[in-house]
Amino acid sequence: MNKNNYAILMAGGVGSRFWPVSTQEFPKQFHDMLGTGETLIQKTFSRLSNIIPEENIFILTNERYNDLVFQQLPKVTKRQVVLEPAMRNTAPCILFAALKIQKENPDAVMIVAPSDHWIEDEAAFTENVQQAFDFCAAKNALMTLGIKPTFPNTGYGYIEFDKSSNEEIKSVNQFREKPDYETAKSFLEQGNFLWNAGIFMWSVNSVVEAFQNNQPELFNLFEKGIDVYNTDFEDDFVRDNYGKAENISVDYAIMEKSNNVYVLPATFDWNDLGTWGSLYDKIDEGKRKNAVVNANVLSKEASGNMIYSEKEKIVVIEDLKDFIIVDKDEVLLIFPKDKEQEIKDLRKSVSDKFGNKYV
Repeated sequence: MNKNNYAILMAGGVGSRFWPVSTQEFPKQFHDMLGTGETLIQKTFSRLSNIIPEENIFILTNERYNDLVFQQLPKVTKRQVVLEPAMRNTAPCILFAALKIQKENPDAVMIVAPSDHWIEDEAAFTENVQQAFDFCAAKNALMTLGIKPTFPNTGYGYIEFDKSSNEEIKSVNQFREKPDYETAKSFLEQGNFLWNAGIFMWSVNSVVEAFQNNQPELFNLFEKGIDVYNTDFEDDFVRDNYGKAENISVDYAIMEKSNNVYVLPATFDWNDLGTWGSLYDKIDEGKRKNAVVNANVLSKEASGNMIYSEKEKIVVIEDLKDFIIVDKDEVLLIFPKDKEQEIKDLRKSVSDKFGNKYV
């Protein structure tokens, strides 16, 4: 296995649309959301280790999840866990991790991968990542994996690529924000648009250069710590300086501003598992078309429901259609599936009325 291959596994999000299972203290990446026996972060770590030495997989997360990381990934060392003392979106943490890796191995190529995506065909994923690594090792390039759209989804950003190219790896024309339905339909009709999965690949030198050129203030902030990165004094520097970083995504910070951006249309299936509805779509449906995790369900005239409970709990439903039913500790959620985007805001109402311990 190539010792120059590295990964940043992004595991700092709260997953608020998966409440009440996903909470601030125990977010979705640390849960077995599909009832497979592995949590999402465990599954992602395992998938990355097919192409990246385990010791080169860095977990980037919030300070509060430090113990959870070591509990669920007992093989990782303190060196591999990069802690954010404050939430500042994806650009600052990626730059920080890239500088640490560059100091350790200036020949490194790396992938940035979310910890909460579901990918079934791991062999195809490995093949795509290797193809991207080979490209990035030979060329000054910022790369992303794009997902071929199967319907006009309004919940994803899109990547528009150069349709005149016959190469597998395409030059990116521009990134497009989440569209309305008619715009999304036109994207599919044009044929040169992909869903933006938020999976990035580049050499450490290319990504550091991109930050230096496009985000000089952010680069200068973190470059000041070069001497102490990967030493016992790193924590002090990060604690004193991380909160000064701008809250900005890596997409806005460098991807949309650079002219050396490429995309590889992925050949694997993909689900970002962002909502209960996306989990429903992923799970095999029974003859009554209810998606079930852990529960033992007895249903009558009930369909289209997403049902999640503690293991072995019996759930009985009748005359119920297209609802999210989640039983987790002290919280029972019964909510229309077509209003799932409101769950994120619902948490605030619960917090205001009953306290933060439930969110």
